[in-house]
Amino acid sequence: MSSIPANAAVSTPSPSTGRAVAWVCVALLSFSTMAVAGREVAPDLDTFSIMFYRSLFGLAVVLCILPFSRQGFSAVKTRRLPLHLTRNAFHFAGQNLWFYAVSLVALAQVFALELTTPIWVALLAPLLLGERITALRMGAILLGFAGILIVIRPGFTAIGPGELAAMACVAGFVGTVIATKTLTRTESTLTIIFWMTFSQAIMALIMLWGLPVVPQGKAILWVLLIGLCGLLAHFSLTQAYRYADATIVAPMDFLRLPLITVVGMILYREEPDVWVFVGGAVVFTANYLTIQTARRKN
Repeated sequence: MSSIPANAAVSTPSPSTGRAVAWVCVALLSFSTMAVAGREVAPDLDTFSIMFYRSLFGLAVVLCILPFSRQGFSAVKTRRLPLHLTRNAFHFAGQNLWFYAVSLVALAQVFALELTTPIWVALLAPLLLGERITALRMGAILLGFAGILIVIRPGFTAIGPGELAAMACVAGFVGTVIATKTLTRTESTLTIIFWMTFSQAIMALIMLWGLPVVPQGKAILWVLLIGLCGLLAHFSLTQAYRYADATIVAPMDFLRLPLITVVGMILYREEPDVWVFVGGAVVFTANYLTIQTARRKN
């Protein structure tokens, strides 16, 4: 669940800020709904079973789309299977940790930490992708780390398994973004999604010894929502970047934080933490500086 797709710089001949806003709204609602569904289904399903059903749902959708795509079923062919598997292992680990974190930690805190993903990508990109690091980018990275410390406040608040999972899931998402940026040079989006859903369903079955927990009653609805919202959120955010620049879309994407805070207050009586908002604002500033650096480079 990374907040900025690897192809964020892609534009279409007819950009429209209004359409971008509409797609971002769909993405925000989808991310928030998936978090709620993940928390609601947590008492009934383990995270591996959740990932299995989410991947199975996504795979079914992709298989329905393939016959009508330009590439058809040839889209599943790839010469970069090892990199696909590496990417999907990172995403599988990150998404499992994310579902675990939302079941234990205030939703706003999980989202605030997740939104630091672009900062870590900016730090590792020079090492793994050969990108140049500038003084402005390094300043943005350091500012992002400060935002992380403000959110978790080590020494002032207890850091339990949920908080550790929320921080660790970011590492999985960072690995996903970096691998995706490499894959998109030669692979189509449909190819990447196919191998993601297919391989992660297999990974989940391996972790479950082939025995996923079967959802019952309301859990079936929550699992379907997770599968639907997982696909819809990333599709919508990608569409938003096609209609407007990253400098417009990224700030709107950060509205996830206040939105999920309101959701947590209404549904789970989670008291809003001012430090999460302060840290989130610092993280947003760091990400905005990172985007400005990328624009200057281009």
